[in-house]
Amino acid sequence: MAEENVDLSQFDDIPDRAERAKAKAEAMRKAKAAAAGGEEAAQEVPAAAEVPAVEEAEAPAVEEAPAAEEAPAVEGGGEAEVDLSSFNEITDRVARARAKAEALRKARGASGPSGGAAPAKKAPAKKAPAKKAAAARALTGDAVKERVILQRTPAPPSIRLGAPEVKSVVEGGITTRRGFFSWLALAWLAFATASGAGLAAMGRFLFPNVLFEPPQSFKIGFPEEYEIGVDERWKDKFAVWIVKTAVDMFALITVCTHLGCTPNWLSNEQKFKCPCHGSGFYSSGINFEGPAPRPLERARIVLADDGQILIDKDTKFQYEKGQWDLPESSLKL
Repeated sequence: MAEENVDLSQFDDIPDRAERAKAKAEAMRKAKAAAAGGEEAAQEVPAAAEVPAVEEAEAPAVEEAPAAEEAPAVEGGGEAEVDLSSFNEITDRVARARAKAEALRKARGASGPSGGAAPAKKAPAKKAPAKKAAAARALTGDAVKERVILQRTPAPPSIRLGAPEVKSVVEGGITTRRGFFSWLALAWLAFATASGAGLAAMGRFLFPNVLFEPPQSFKIGFPEEYEIGVDERWKDKFAVWIVKTAVDMFALITVCTHLGCTPNWLSNEQKFKCPCHGSGFYSSGINFEGPAPRPLERARIVLADDGQILIDKDTKFQYEKGQWDLPESSLKL
């Protein structure tokens, strides 16, 4: 057969598979026409039909091709004289394909009324996929039986429908005006919080902690207001015990001589007992049990000008140093 001698390798340079299959099918049809009707039937196919097939490969969508496919239907051959090379300077593929198709249309319309050639019949757009599928089946033989899926290149972003994709600022996109003011408010809030924390820390530094201690010199009333024994009314306020005997009065400081704990007065046992390590002291302040190394200390006690008892804790008297015998270590009655 004549179609077996047709060289189809010349169409392998066409990048689009659909257009490559269409060009090969057209070549096969020419070969069949030449074999069946001779050279006269083969010349009825205009040479201009081959031009739109290659140019159509540059268009991203199939819908743009029907205008170019109408060219082979003109018998006058006027389209073969159209110079399509002038449109190669158009950078956009879609615009270049449309310009070439429009030029072919104008040439076909001009050749119809003036040249006497019959106008070309437009092929229905819905039949184009069926023709392409038939051409693909003819080229592949029995490999494709039911359906052929044609792969088309995606449309460029300039003619792609739909709203552009919006990315967030975190993903590298551009924020909106509302988003910008939201971020600005958040930044000002963070700045105000940091500034407030810094001012608070500075103010705390300017007003350090102050430990207010009770006065070390104070009056506790008249001697007649106290009974014989240990009086604890000034233990919590001034940290002293007032001990009264039949002959004198003295003030014991409520600090254990072991590690500084505060002992408790046990009236039933008539002794001071330290709750920390068990040191024991008599009512006179002498230690007799536990780890305490020495007796309790006494504070200065005298009568003031108004007759009240005056205690001065700044002056202390220690038994082991023989200071309990000094006049101000006790108040004689």
